[in-house]
Amino acid sequence: MSRGRTWFEALAGGNSAQPNGPASLLLAEATLGGEKVSYLALAPDPQARFPRARGGEVGVEESWYGARAIQQIIEAGRNGAKRPILTIVDATSQAYGLREELVGIHLAAAALIAAYAEARMAGHPVIALIVGRAVSASFLVLCGQANRVLAFDDPQVLVHAMYKDATARITRRTVEELDALGESIVPMAYDIQSFNKLGGLHRLLHVAAPDAPNSEAVEQVKSALIDAIADARRGPHDLSSRLASQGAQQYRKASLAVRAKMAEQWAAL
Repeated sequence: MSRGRTWFEALAGGNSAQPNGPASLLLAEATLGGEKVSYLALAPDPQARFPRARGGEVGVEESWYGARAIQQIIEAGRNGAKRPILTIVDATSQAYGLREELVGIHLAAAALIAAYAEARMAGHPVIALIVGRAVSASFLVLCGQANRVLAFDDPQVLVHAMYKDATARITRRTVEELDALGESIVPMAYDIQSFNKLGGLHRLLHVAAPDAPNSEAVEQVKSALIDAIADARRGPHDLSSRLASQGAQQYRKASLAVRAKMAEQWAAL
């Protein structure tokens, strides 16, 4: 069983798929910290209609049905409580395939991204918990619009634009050379501790036996999620918190300078 499904079941207390939706998209409602929350995750489905999405990738159906589910949560909270949306992330990438391109995976993924953004701006705490891989579009789609992102401090957890072998081919370097560069250039490193330095994470969690969580580990993670929800509610609905951390101030100086210049120019129009 995938780590994403394992933690979805551990946190949500069950395994649920949407009616008429792909079995790879897991959705459930549960109580956390005394309030109702919605959990979402992707998991491998060997019988998926799109073969390239059978490993739990972000695919066409996963994106469209995920967007519909989040829109339903937004509508339900239009005049009431803004339910937190918790995404358990363990997805190797987007679904690369000719079929996906022909039917518009870019539109489907954009719809899910837009749904997360709309929920966040409407006041729903959007929290992403990375328990495995979040590479390429899987990070952009499932984590990019989250108020707060948490991750396990574990070798199997990976956040990056692409895998090392692909990066090596594109940059015409060896994997060993990439590892050496990562020691001095933080954004090129592949370990989750380096990503944390960039200010992208709200918390890095040290969880014992993440592949087989016991009750103590589950309660530890639930407590961290409750904290993240509360912190998201205390802050603004935008993503500015990612640039306010000590790590971002140290390792993203150029990004901060560019943003400041753009804001200055925009204000001058």
